[in-house]
Amino acid sequence: MNTLINTTIPEFKLQAYKNGEFVEVTEKDLKGQWSIFFFYPADFTFVCPTELGDMADKYADFQKMGVEVYSVSTDTHFTHKAWHDASDTIKKIKYPMLADPTGHLTRHFGVHIEEEGLAYRGTFLINPEGEIKLAEINDNGIGRNADELFRKTKAAQYIAKNPNEVCPAKWDEGAETLKPGLDLVGKI
Repeated sequence: MNTLINTTIPEFKLQAYKNGEFVEVTEKDLKGQWSIFFFYPADFTFVCPTELGDMADKYADFQKMGVEVYSVSTDTHFTHKAWHDASDTIKKIKYPMLADPTGHLTRHFGVHIEEEGLAYRGTFLINPEGEIKLAEINDNGIGRNADELFRKTKAAQYIAKNPNEVCPAKWDEGAETLKPGLDLVGKI
């Protein structure tokens, strides 16, 4: 299996539902900012609204860090609107809900389930240059945690600004980092 880490996102043009409107989103919209692609199986399901609601609750914090969040499923933008209108949890969402009914993006990111036409729970953090810096894929019964993704995003942004340092396990903003070198070998 090839990794997506440090590869660039493909060209794409998708419809999205965002704040009561249908909008078009392309890879060009991601340039110059950090982005999260948050793939999920389908609208009107069970674990998905808990995750998307969790991301909605954390969205303002991501925005303060200069990060745009894009949820993505193989549903249409019309289905996203219908779900938004029907669910109090989904009504909280302010980030774009991308529609990938052809599976172009889900296939590129390796989360497409061919037999079902759905996506696995994939999480991808993309830097302002369009490079994938974090890639995680969960089986569909395992929900994700926006707080942990927020912590990892802070770490990725820190490393981007401080390329000679690394963030150890459970690192959070303000905590000590490490500077790789011979003096650390065998000392941790």
